[in-house]
Amino acid sequence: MNIFDFKTAAAVATFVAATVVTTTASANPFDFFTANREGVQAPAYANPNEDQSEVRADLRRQIVSYPSNEAPGTIIVDTPHTYLYFVLGGGKALRYGIGVGREGFTWSGVKTVERKAEWPDWTPPPEMIQRQPYLPRFVAGGPTNPLGARAMYLSGSVYRIHGTNAPSTIGGQVSSGCIRMVNDDVIDLYNRVKVGAKVIVLPMSYERRAGTTNGIY
Repeated sequence: MNIFDFKTAAAVATFVAATVVTTTASANPFDFFTANREGVQAPAYANPNEDQSEVRADLRRQIVSYPSNEAPGTIIVDTPHTYLYFVLGGGKALRYGIGVGREGFTWSGVKTVERKAEWPDWTPPPEMIQRQPYLPRFVAGGPTNPLGARAMYLSGSVYRIHGTNAPSTIGGQVSSGCIRMVNDDVIDLYNRVKVGAKVIVLPMSYERRAGTTNGIY
């Protein structure tokens, strides 16, 4: 262990010890990293069937009119409006509220769902560690993991559609490029989406015209 790691470990140990003394047994030591990484204090733990009272009514899961020529099962991420659409066909889609990349971390393009995982482990990529060296190098899957209850990994990238232990961040530009959902919603989407499904991520400049995504990509 180098000097930096020793100091980091000591600081985390001190923080965890203080948490144990001052909070209940359900407190989440990883909140320290979440607060520093996103600028928002996360709740102590995440329940897969959490109360969505922290999420605006328009960001709650609902079936909406969404004319599109994309095949049923396609995911369309409306980045500027923080919505994710799961195309049902017949001019309808299931709409979910999401959190998207913060300024400088948004992106757009066409991907596929490369793989899926339940209660995924989290290993921050090297570029994130370089920006934020205080982050843990590994967090096992579980309620305190920032990836939440489910993750869908997007092809050829480090990005995922995943749950969160901070439901109050839904509707915001808060991540390093991943698309986050409340755990109840990501479980619902996970059960519908097949590996290989097309994922269209729209740019921040996108404004829906003529009721379709045709011609965007």
